[in-house]
Amino acid sequence: MRNIAIFYASSTGNTKEIAKQISKSLDGLKEYDLKVTGCEYMQDYENIILGVSTWEAGKMQEDWEKVWKEFSNIDFKGKKVAIFGLGNQKKYKNNFLDAMGKIYSQLIKANAQVVGFTPTRGYEFEKSEAVIENCFVGLAVDIENDDNYLEKIEDWTKIIKSEFK
Repeated sequence: MRNIAIFYASSTGNTKEIAKQISKSLDGLKEYDLKVTGCEYMQDYENIILGVSTWEAGKMQEDWEKVWKEFSNIDFKGKKVAIFGLGNQKKYKNNFLDAMGKIYSQLIKANAQVVGFTPTRGYEFEKSEAVIENCFVGLAVDIENDDNYLEKIEDWTKIIKSEFK
């Protein structure tokens, strides 16, 4: 198996850009756009990073919706998976990063070891399906309302690097 890959879907280019930032911070990784490849190559990797954005009132990005059945049939036993999610904590404060939470729930059902939780401290939202015990189930990215998101990416990738050894 190859070591680490990033799988993402992006409508506006923001999730793709964050995937590229993460890849750069981790010395360049293989990147897969789910719109092009679907989930076909996920089984080839021991360590996986998944990128998703939450749209409107908690909806998953459309290309994730299209591959959801395929994704739901993958057994992630023996794999470490980290998630990054994009959302708007002020505009959608009652469902901030819900799509990341949905992916996390499916990964747990599919026997994955999910790594890369981050604290909710400093975020302004009311509810999120992506929170467990005051931590997001991955990296929370709000490029519109968080001036420090690039620093958070750098910090998170250091954690991920150690988790994926």
